[in-house]
Amino acid sequence: MQQGLTGAGLGKLESDTQLIELASRYHFSVVDVSAKGLVDRLGTDEALSLLEERHIRIGAIGLSLEWRKGDREFLEGLAALPAEAAAAAALGCTRCCTYILPSTDLPAAHFMAQATKRLRLCAEILGAYGIRLGLEFVGPHHLRTQWKHPFIWTMQETLDWIDAIHAPNVGLLLDAFHWHTNEMEVADIHSLKPEQIVHVHINDARDVPVQDVLDNDRLYPGEGVIDLTGFLQALDTIGYNGPVTQEILTAAAPEGSPEELAAKSRQAFDKVFGAAGLV
Repeated sequence: MQQGLTGAGLGKLESDTQLIELASRYHFSVVDVSAKGLVDRLGTDEALSLLEERHIRIGAIGLSLEWRKGDREFLEGLAALPAEAAAAAALGCTRCCTYILPSTDLPAAHFMAQATKRLRLCAEILGAYGIRLGLEFVGPHHLRTQWKHPFIWTMQETLDWIDAIHAPNVGLLLDAFHWHTNEMEVADIHSLKPEQIVHVHINDARDVPVQDVLDNDRLYPGEGVIDLTGFLQALDTIGYNGPVTQEILTAAAPEGSPEELAAKSRQAFDKVFGAAGLV
């Protein structure tokens, strides 16, 4: 598996270049970053050189278009998607990810029908550039009632939806936090084939009742109660060898400089991967 960083958990970064530099310095191999942003700022050749010199790959880009709102917002974003996919492909990135909120203000059946068509279109465009689309189910209980109507928050529901989208390049973004808030077990990961997983996020949770776990109150790997040993060993057992990137969402900025937090992240990865026997 490819250990990686996102900007979430590193405090106030100056730029995507700083994220790449820190990832390289602390022996990570991937970062989740906007390929289009990097190309727009540096140009394709310079961006490639930076990544190659630092021995870093882009693990995944985010699906930046707004597929949850009105047609105008969606179509504006869809028009920009080919350029974003082209930039990602030019930098060797083969993954794009988005999250599914577990409730919605729209009637759930209408929202699902609309979103299915939209995500299928996104997948078709991304697929033309050799990019897979990962869908992240979101588990915290407080978000299940944040909006009027319950929607999707489990892995199986997400897999069913992926079947309905019916595009060969769509799969899961599996996040340890949402695995935990769904009270899932190692056996649930063993039920997957590695090709069903597009991307993985790793983090930890406080020792509170699972229904009280807050989405923006995450800990660094190894600081909490999530069974990350079982989580990582299960991924290894099924043969997943893609990115595992840290994503620490917090209500306030974490204390410490990006340099200190990157060092902390390295120690966290060493701890949990070591405990799992995955050096």
